[in-house]
Amino acid sequence: MSICVLEQDRARCGRALRRRPAMKILIIARPYAFHGGVESATAGLMRALVAHGHDVHRAGPGRQQAQPGVTEHPLPMPPLPSPARAVALALLAAPVARRGGWDVVQSHERTLVQDVYRAGEGAHRAYLEAMASRGGRRVHHAVTLALERRVFARTPQIVAISRRSADDIARHYAVPPPRLSVVYNGVDLERFHPALRARHRDAARADADVPATAYAMLFAGSGFERKGLSTAIRALAHLGDGGARLLVLGRGDAAPYRRLAGELGVAGRVVWLGARPDIERWYAAADVLVLPTRYEPFGNVHLEALASGLPVVTSSVAGGAEVVDDRCGAVVASDDAAGFAAALEKLRGRNATELRDAARAAAEPLTFARQVQALEEVYRRLGRNRCFFLTKQHRRHRLPGWVFARPCSLTATGR
Repeated sequence: MSICVLEQDRARCGRALRRRPAMKILIIARPYAFHGGVESATAGLMRALVAHGHDVHRAGPGRQQAQPGVTEHPLPMPPLPSPARAVALALLAAPVARRGGWDVVQSHERTLVQDVYRAGEGAHRAYLEAMASRGGRRVHHAVTLALERRVFARTPQIVAISRRSADDIARHYAVPPPRLSVVYNGVDLERFHPALRARHRDAARADADVPATAYAMLFAGSGFERKGLSTAIRALAHLGDGGARLLVLGRGDAAPYRRLAGELGVAGRVVWLGARPDIERWYAAADVLVLPTRYEPFGNVHLEALASGLPVVTSSVAGGAEVVDDRCGAVVASDDAAGFAAALEKLRGRNATELRDAARAAAEPLTFARQVQALEEVYRRLGRNRCFFLTKQHRRHRLPGWVFARPCSLTATGR
């Protein structure tokens, strides 16, 4: 195929997107839930895409709770160890993506065929840097890095979920600015709202045996080591207030952290909630979110807490720190327990209503509708340049013919 023909196709793709904003979009993603975390972000995004009039499809492993307007393409994933699951997902998703008729193929996983890769987990190489002293799982890391290299080299458009994550991707994989965008996640401003404080606070505290007057810090997240739970426990021990509580919500091996709390004399002040679907109750119960994460492209808990009117104290390596300032929280080095304690003490002394209003104001611009609008701009840019990009990649990487042939599907007859 000549460059001339490719340029004509590229122009046709761009015209088609401008002429017809509604698109047939395939999203490759693991099964999502409607509560908390990465899966909640996917659910909210897909709802918003449907609300914008797009024809949305999901391909992924496992059974998925039905969502109006989303067509499911389940992938038959056999029970496999983690590294093999990643490879199997990439191989199983490829035929669905190749099938054609899609205006945009957007993957939230490290797969083989996509127009847009949403790098929700950031760059795995950056994660390994951050967790350098915590080895293990070598096969998993090797497989993840191999898939990641391919994704960043061969995908026309990369979407990072924070500026910090975009910097990591550019630094490790030399993805140039025309192919790299930053699109923050959205947050459900109705589900997470300061008004829930009056409805849930007293009952949630009673359930957790937290005194009504206690200063309650919420740590929310699974993967306690990466999220910095040890720093949160040490910060609790640094606080002058012996009545303060740390509520720990999420999945993980709690045993070493229970021992640490015991050694520091705060075991009776740490409340272990486990993983729960009703996270909004615990935002209502708490006075502040504390997240001393060691690596975090952009934890959704930052936005959920702010939307709930909860100030946030997080680490400087968190993507969520980009929406936190001294009006609604604080940013501290991830391993600085004394710094976290000082920030918490300072926030405690401030006017609670002003903090709550500032937190809510920080979250309000970050809606799912705004996220979709930003992604639609990525899709328009994709229509203008992906054919030219794939010509270069075909020469450089000797891509198979189907990769070279299929991308220019953004035509008026592409559906």
